[in-house]
Amino acid sequence: MAATVFDSAIFRDSFATPAMRQIFSERATVARYVEVEVALARVEGRLGIIPSEAADAIQRRASAQDIDLEQLRQATNVVGYPIVGLVAQLAKQCGDAGRYLHWGATTQDIMDTAAVLQIQAALALIDDDLAALDRSLAHLASTHRATVMAGRTHLQHALPITFGYKAAVWLSALLRHRRRLQEIRPRVLVGQFAGAAGTLASLGDKGLSVHDALMAELGLGSSAMPWHVGRDCVAETVSLLALITGSLAKIATDVMLMMQTEVAEAFEPFAEGRGSSSTMPQKRNPIACELIIAAAGIVRQHAGLMFAAMAADHERATGPWHLEWLAVPEAFLAAGAALSHARAMLEGLGVEPERMRRNLDLTGGLIVAEAVMMALAEYTGRQDAHHIVAHASRAALAKGTPLLVELEADPNVSKHLSAARLRELTDPMHYLGSALAMIDRLLAERAGSG
Repeated sequence: MAATVFDSAIFRDSFATPAMRQIFSERATVARYVEVEVALARVEGRLGIIPSEAADAIQRRASAQDIDLEQLRQATNVVGYPIVGLVAQLAKQCGDAGRYLHWGATTQDIMDTAAVLQIQAALALIDDDLAALDRSLAHLASTHRATVMAGRTHLQHALPITFGYKAAVWLSALLRHRRRLQEIRPRVLVGQFAGAAGTLASLGDKGLSVHDALMAELGLGSSAMPWHVGRDCVAETVSLLALITGSLAKIATDVMLMMQTEVAEAFEPFAEGRGSSSTMPQKRNPIACELIIAAAGIVRQHAGLMFAAMAADHERATGPWHLEWLAVPEAFLAAGAALSHARAMLEGLGVEPERMRRNLDLTGGLIVAEAVMMALAEYTGRQDAHHIVAHASRAALAKGTPLLVELEADPNVSKHLSAARLRELTDPMHYLGSALAMIDRLLAERAGSG
């Protein structure tokens, strides 16, 4: 009985990828719990804290696949947490050795460490998607380095840019996110083993030895202090997902606006029936963009939820921890979906250079009025130049003539700037500033960091 878009038979592929869903599936979560319990028994047997024979038996007999989820649900409803019921089932599987399960641990140790193992796997998927987007955007930036188009501010024509410049702006954010992901791994991929109140008191003077051995066994980092109630790193992880999807939403917003009928400068890849309307046969809606923006909103809200979960009381939270059980999996599912949609969109993005040029010329050269003003200012001063070019611009708008015509007809301009110079100044390709150099610099930095 699916109740959300994440597990819906209808919507689930729009809001989660199969690979990410598998990482956070119920069976996979239980398997991580069992993995941690078995690893704990293994290291405690090696350290002589529990009998090695018991550790070996637990290693052989503990089976996540044989856990009865209905029975576990019933136990969780009674206890409030799943680990007591899980250990009870594992103990039956392991016979006499079962009494040595969960030795010195507390429920949150198992659940937190299992969650970190899931986060580790999920971040690997995120990293792969970012790398693929990196390649797609670098290709767009390079291929369209000199594809001139209108830059827009406040949704109005501003100055000429190139589509490669726009793609490089998108790319620059994703490169920063790739660095952020690498930087958080040592902080986030740290397991938890600290016992009832975080002091490992039940293991005497061997607690830290077990802690360190367990983390080494699981391939996770060790923490000097328990983080039962120090949830900043989990919150940081979801915050990174919010940053990533926020940047994807910016890309989606740009593409969505460029797909407008009146603009038509770029399009999501065509597929028969994709983005169609139930009533209007001509429609080609920006479906990938819409799903990316929606997913980014979901992740953003879960990032806020994670900040609420940081307000944990004393040495074990009374409620805030539970918020993570919802926020972490759903944030990763939505982020994975956004990345998947972005990959498909950008890998097959349709770019229309001719339409970009036609839109650029819509105002008859007004988009480079600043270029003329700056050239004229060398002779008249900036304020007078601004007044002269503004007057010519208003005349061009009123008459529907190109700006060049009005400039050539104005003696205040022609006495300083020749016709050839004016033609050069009113060519948008000659007023790109450092845009091309910026693209080259970013691509060089990218190559150097790879």
